[in-house]
Amino acid sequence: MSVLHLLGTAGEGGAETYFVDLVRALAEAGVDQAAALRANPGRQAALAQAGVPAEVFRFGGPIDLFTRPQVARFARRQEVKAALAWMNRAARHTPKGPWARIGRLGGYYSLKYYKGFDVLVANTEHIADWIVEQGWPAGQVRYIPNFADAPDEAAPADRAALDTPAEAPLLLGMGRLHEVKAHDVSLKALVGLPQAYLWIAGAGPQEAKLKALATALGVADRVRFLGWRNDASALYRAADVCVFPSRYEPLGNVVIQAWAHGLPVVAAASQGPSALIRDGDDGLLVPVDEAEALAEAVRRVLDEPMLRIRLVQHGAERVEADFSRAAVVARWRDLFADLGAG
Repeated sequence: MSVLHLLGTAGEGGAETYFVDLVRALAEAGVDQAAALRANPGRQAALAQAGVPAEVFRFGGPIDLFTRPQVARFARRQEVKAALAWMNRAARHTPKGPWARIGRLGGYYSLKYYKGFDVLVANTEHIADWIVEQGWPAGQVRYIPNFADAPDEAAPADRAALDTPAEAPLLLGMGRLHEVKAHDVSLKALVGLPQAYLWIAGAGPQEAKLKALATALGVADRVRFLGWRNDASALYRAADVCVFPSRYEPLGNVVIQAWAHGLPVVAAASQGPSALIRDGDDGLLVPVDEAEALAEAVRRVLDEPMLRIRLVQHGAERVEADFSRAAVVARWRDLFADLGAG
């Protein structure tokens, strides 16, 4: 066995979804792997289906003195050559041993958790630059973006099953129901789009507040709160426009996934999306927290066929050039090989 992935979160989110996607992709590319993770039946089943040995650990707080030595014993049994920590909690419990330690950063995390690690991998160039600015040796930082995947077999989600007219313009919002994701801005924009419907896929602490806001705005009959979904491709294929108004977003994986599914994107110009999107070329950017601007940009996409075609075509070209599965897997394989785990 060569590579051990460590994931210390139990819930669902973008990083957790991508964790499964990358492990599957590496398995299909012939990379030997194992996984140490917190209990999550869905993830455990996905790893088993991919043929990746997995073991469940507590991954507790600072007083958890057992997870690290337990993971170390598992790593030795699996003959690990590289241990890859996904986010801070996993990094805290990544043991030293006869293996290289890699930290994967999808945000501006505290680097104290990664002290002594051999390499840090950032999923945006800006995060990679920031790591170096914090004093980390530049030669120990790699930029490897997330890949986007659009399974050919994924059919569009059934609009009728979600009480959504087939002819209505359909907006799709993806992400946790949290203040930083700014789903409230999408709801306010919907007021200015009286023919449109909005699907919001995600779970989180703001669910009740967002539903109350939809009612107060008079748009509740055109909003569908879908909860956490494991059929993201079906949702992307069913929609007409992807709206991504996040107030804070280091990357914006939703943007890349929308591109891969041929769905035009309108996003707030927070850090990640503004670094990804070439405004007017492969997506539209609007100011953060500007619901009227979001609505106006969506109207442009819906009303201007040539704009829509350009955004979709150029988004697909971006995926092929920078965010394809093959290109990203090749970067990871190069890193593993450099560390003696290839």
